[in-house]
Amino acid sequence: MKSRTRISVTQTQRMALTTGLATSIRILRADAAGLSRYLEEAAAENPQILLTRPQVQDWIPRWKSAFAWDAERPEQEAAGPSLIAHVLGLIESLRLNPQEARIAMVLAEALEPSGWLGRPPAAIAGQLGVTVAAVDGILDRLQKQAEPTGLFARNLADCLRLQAEEAGQLDKPMRALLDRLDLLAKGEIDRIAREAGLEPSDLRQAFGRLRSYDPKPGAGFEPFAAPVREPDLIAEKGQAGWIISLNRSALPSVSVAEGRAKGRAEARALIKMIEGRNATLLSVGQDILTRQEAALEEGLGALVPMTMADVAQSLGLHESTISRVVAGTAVDTPRGTWWLRTLFTKAVHEGGPAAGALRDRLARLVAEEDPDHPLSDEALAVALAEGGAPIARRTVAKYRAMLNLPPAHRRKRRA
Repeated sequence: MKSRTRISVTQTQRMALTTGLATSIRILRADAAGLSRYLEEAAAENPQILLTRPQVQDWIPRWKSAFAWDAERPEQEAAGPSLIAHVLGLIESLRLNPQEARIAMVLAEALEPSGWLGRPPAAIAGQLGVTVAAVDGILDRLQKQAEPTGLFARNLADCLRLQAEEAGQLDKPMRALLDRLDLLAKGEIDRIAREAGLEPSDLRQAFGRLRSYDPKPGAGFEPFAAPVREPDLIAEKGQAGWIISLNRSALPSVSVAEGRAKGRAEARALIKMIEGRNATLLSVGQDILTRQEAALEEGLGALVPMTMADVAQSLGLHESTISRVVAGTAVDTPRGTWWLRTLFTKAVHEGGPAAGALRDRLARLVAEEDPDHPLSDEALAVALAEGGAPIARRTVAKYRAMLNLPPAHRRKRRA
């Protein structure tokens, strides 16, 4: 029997992460500071990209109605700990010896706002005069105990690997993607498949799971402390309600140089991506704060249940797009500067109040308690239930730990 060569024509659909799509995703995910750095790098490579930088000034958060609140202090409305407070609580819970605690504290100081380490373990070991193995050992313990998963990651690949491990999804296709994130960013799925000896379809399924992970687990902390940098959005109340606008002083304006030199097409494409990013950011921010209008009016105790899926369905966007937009995005309000991600909060139970609102009320109850007779978790549960929010004692203990509040016996004032 002779073999014959056949030519056939078939039509298939495949997902490819092109360079343009990867750039668009990067711009969409970037906050104002990150986007500014990216634009400066792009302008350095392409002289057709012209940047007009805003006047540099220190950002002072807006407290327009602060003086009308009498003794109420908006900074007391925080419903969650800062990143450093959260990490210090984690270090305390590990019960380390003095030398281990010293290493852990330097690791905590090296954390970036994203939740990643800003310095390699070898540099930290050199600073402390200890072995790299000693630093790696403490780092491994912190990574295993940290919540959310991904804190103390060495880099993006390490952050995603930790989350894949926790989800039980660190299989061979996922490892292949994490080992080749540079190729994945270019959309070279087929090349990764050839190098790893895997099927492209398996890699695409793994990529779908990979997109659900949080690349910046530290971005949800320090929700109500004013960021060092300027916020991305500004919320102001007008006659027709709350209006969200871009903070133009946080971003340089981009234009295309005159003439017919090479690079003009890339410059115009970049401007189009930025305009798309700004439009998406505005629509997402407007939808979020419209849903949380009561929190803008009354404080974080008035937060209502809201998920990313709710916003995505309302705007006709994918949930992953909402996650990318709100990662590290801050909004300036008359009650302080908030991170958008922290305004997402689920209901304690179906039809019940938002967990974020309960945490805010819990923080207020502890702040107002008698230091000589602090409230137990059971008493706090009863007090919260009086506001129409039945809550179990174990849930109160969980929220108290999230707020970095010690138990009653440790809050009691010592004579």
